[in-house]
Amino acid sequence: MNENLRTEDTYFFGHPKGLVTLFLTEMWERMSFYGMRGLLVLFMTREITDGGMNLSAPEAMAIYGIYGASVYFLCVPGGWVADKIFGAQRTVLYGAIVITLGHYVLAIPSDKTFFLGLVLVSIGTGLLKPNISTIVGELYKPGDLRIDSGYTIFYMSINIGSMLGFLVCGYLGEKVGWHWGFGAAGVGMTFGVLQYIFTKNSLGNAGKRPNLSDKEDINKYLSIFKYASAILILFLVTGFLGIWSVDAEFLNQLTVYLILLVAAIYFGYLFFFAGLSATEKNNMKMLLLLFIGAVLFWAGFDQGGSSLNLFAKDYTDLDVFGWEMPATFLQVANPLWL
Repeated sequence: MNENLRTEDTYFFGHPKGLVTLFLTEMWERMSFYGMRGLLVLFMTREITDGGMNLSAPEAMAIYGIYGASVYFLCVPGGWVADKIFGAQRTVLYGAIVITLGHYVLAIPSDKTFFLGLVLVSIGTGLLKPNISTIVGELYKPGDLRIDSGYTIFYMSINIGSMLGFLVCGYLGEKVGWHWGFGAAGVGMTFGVLQYIFTKNSLGNAGKRPNLSDKEDINKYLSIFKYASAILILFLVTGFLGIWSVDAEFLNQLTVYLILLVAAIYFGYLFFFAGLSATEKNNMKMLLLLFIGAVLFWAGFDQGGSSLNLFAKDYTDLDVFGWEMPATFLQVANPLWL
């Protein structure tokens, strides 16, 4: 029990007590993420008189695309930070705090703070998302048959959280005020942070320490992290002061090309220069097919927050017995049926 709580603990539906902590943390994080995501494009495209930013649909969807790509991309350095410096437990906590700050910044009615809030949420999600799932796996001993059902229970938190986000943040954002919706996402994430802090002892040593070999020096990685953080802060400050700016649609296209280029270089290196055996190359072909399938799936899935959201708002009859339902409510269908 003192090692890492990976025992026959059956506290939570036959699963370790630590799963409760991770379940609730993920639930509140997904509530804030999907609640804000459901409002994002709608807010950017509404007229200023309606409290929006009065951007064109292509501009808004370009910003949304950059934000979405950043969230996925930043999971890579987020996993590295956990593996080499802080361990998964602390990285999840730091990520949750940054996400919370991001949502509260989004709640401030200002264009400049809006973009800063998106950056903070992206960074925080990159720190939290890849590592909380890792901790789930470490709650169980190797070969524990409960691990599959444990991940199924954990996945339920995503659906519950996203439903809460679409309903609560969606209603407040569309019916009361956009920034009330963003603020509600921050309040939800605050609950997630507090419960994680007060119950994380139930995780034991699962994900507590970085995965360093005996020859690796944590101070070297910490120095890299500090320099990278300093560059990022300088980038954010100069952007906030208006020293630099960039066209969102151009940056969105550039991001797509860069991702495709990096993927091509990565798989090309593995196939031709990594010295893989014939069997390993066949396995890599399957991985490539899965990679392409995942790209196509998520490209379609994330239309829910952009083009499909605009379609629901502008071209769908939202009248329910004389009451106009928020467009974000339509997105509840996906987590409800899963």
